[in-house]
Amino acid sequence: MSTRGVVWLGAPSFPDAARVALKDTQLRANLKRATGTIRDKRLAVASELDDWEELRTAGEAIKRRTARHLHRYLVELEESVTAAGGIVHWAADAAEANRIVTELVLATGESEVVKVKSMATQEIGLNEHLAEHGITAYETDLAELIVQLGDDRPSHILVPAIHKNRTEIRDLFAARMGEWGQPAPEGLSDEPAELAEAARRHLREKFLTAKVAVSGANFAVADTGTVVVVESEGNGRMCLTLPETLITVMGIEKVVPTWSDLEVFLQLLPRSSTGERMNPYTSTWAGTTEGDGPSAFHLVLLDNGRTDTLADTVGRQALACIRCSACLNVCPVFERTGGHAYGSVYPGPIGAVLTPQLVGVDNAASLPFASTLCGACYDACPVKINIPEVLAHLRAEVVEAEREVRSLPTAEALAMKAAAKVLDSPGLLGAAQKAAALGGRAIARNGRIGRLPGPLHGWSDTRDTPAPPAESFRTWWRKNKEGEGR
Repeated sequence: MSTRGVVWLGAPSFPDAARVALKDTQLRANLKRATGTIRDKRLAVASELDDWEELRTAGEAIKRRTARHLHRYLVELEESVTAAGGIVHWAADAAEANRIVTELVLATGESEVVKVKSMATQEIGLNEHLAEHGITAYETDLAELIVQLGDDRPSHILVPAIHKNRTEIRDLFAARMGEWGQPAPEGLSDEPAELAEAARRHLREKFLTAKVAVSGANFAVADTGTVVVVESEGNGRMCLTLPETLITVMGIEKVVPTWSDLEVFLQLLPRSSTGERMNPYTSTWAGTTEGDGPSAFHLVLLDNGRTDTLADTVGRQALACIRCSACLNVCPVFERTGGHAYGSVYPGPIGAVLTPQLVGVDNAASLPFASTLCGACYDACPVKINIPEVLAHLRAEVVEAEREVRSLPTAEALAMKAAAKVLDSPGLLGAAQKAAALGGRAIARNGRIGRLPGPLHGWSDTRDTPAPPAESFRTWWRKNKEGEGR
């Protein structure tokens, strides 16, 4: 499977990218301020519901049931959408999805499309593919617009421009808006209301003239054929209702069986993502209706590695993600490095488990290690994806894959084997402790050991290593406590 779009080919590994990000003090300040604000709002609105944990359990159960019978619900969805006047297309990978969408746009004779914020289209690199065929895609979500104007990449699932502060956005609007349409007004300040108004004026012309729109989908209901998009700005509603042709690209895991199942997620998603009780705009549609909305609707069902992920009984949990970004906002690693360091459309903890499965662990081997395994992501996830469990599972896959291509064991493997032998023998353990204590105290200065020799320097480069005590706990116990309480 092609990895185009899912991961940014040529991007550095997470450790290398993270080192660069950690040196950017402005980036870290922007991230801390934004994630802290969203995190506090989420906690406040979730605590209002007495049945919040029961809702999480219900969401988890619906996703698990759907995954077990996904083939049946997808066929049911296709039948429902077709009966309502829509057309369903099946795309095995990114290349097929891009080809389908591009051909649909070209068939209309148009060379421009307006877009609703969509992770699926970012995953397949749709904008770039359309540009190669002479079609310009205009992002209409405010944050996506900022990213597009800056020739940038999104760094957050919910807030793609979270790495920018408002002064940086003002400068970007002033410099680049005119190249894409309505320019920013003279004397634009960095006040949020003025920035929003500048974006509104810039986009209004596109909304009123576009004949084709491309969207993603938050959910699709199998038994009714209803597709759902939730958003906060109203740009999505404009794109979903004004153009003549609507093309929706949706990952196959976004289907839910029934309308009543949808009700659970419409409570979980806004509280977990934006810290709101409900989304300001929840748009639902089924097929086409004469005189109301687009006259042509196409639904592209995207696999792109999802079927392979389903085959992994541990890793398949990641497909339950409803893209709320709650795990990003509580992750200490993401808060310090930002989304670009992950080299993927899907950043943060969920990206660390989803991306390697979509593209193969050999193409994103560093991502499962981009975590402290603190478990905050699991506690925050509205559908109870056990991200730490999947991270550990994928780490084992990475290690096993590396072992298969090596003719000799690694230094780490040899060290672990030696450690196992020592720990299994009280005599050897005692001798090792004495030797380590003597050696450690010999090289210590002011109670601290400096840079450790050989392969151990990786530990001491980022940590203070205290000098070992003169007496081990085992020795102290024998002298002071052994024999007591018998």
